[in-house]
Amino acid sequence: MKLEPTVFCSNKPHHMERFLEVCLLLLLYDEIGYGYGLIEQLSYFGFAVEDLNVSTLYRTLRKMETEGLVTSQWAEGGQGPKRRVYEITVKGQSELDHWIRILKVRRARIESLISAYDHKLQPGGPDVKGENTDGDF
Repeated sequence: MKLEPTVFCSNKPHHMERFLEVCLLLLLYDEIGYGYGLIEQLSYFGFAVEDLNVSTLYRTLRKMETEGLVTSQWAEGGQGPKRRVYEITVKGQSELDHWIRILKVRRARIESLISAYDHKLQPGGPDVKGENTDGDF
């Protein structure tokens, strides 16, 4: 699911940092992960690899480790140098469960809002800004 960068609120970075945390917890739910591998996997959630700040990722992972949501350790990197790998904790799994419940409620509210908005529009007509909403370009 690749989203256009404009769908995120650029003036609310704290919301995206929290979303990043939830995404990282999910990625670590079934297997350990390491920095660059996690960056690549985050593209599934709409994060552009070229736009994701590596220092933000590592700062977020360190914060999550301090909060007890993940643990980390150094592991052999194959032919390369050692790399830090991250693993979700029981507390992190609980936090993920909590956030998924919150996101499901928010999704229902957002879907209700969009549905109400769509019902206000004329079928196949222009939207409020005069742009075509039927998907044709």
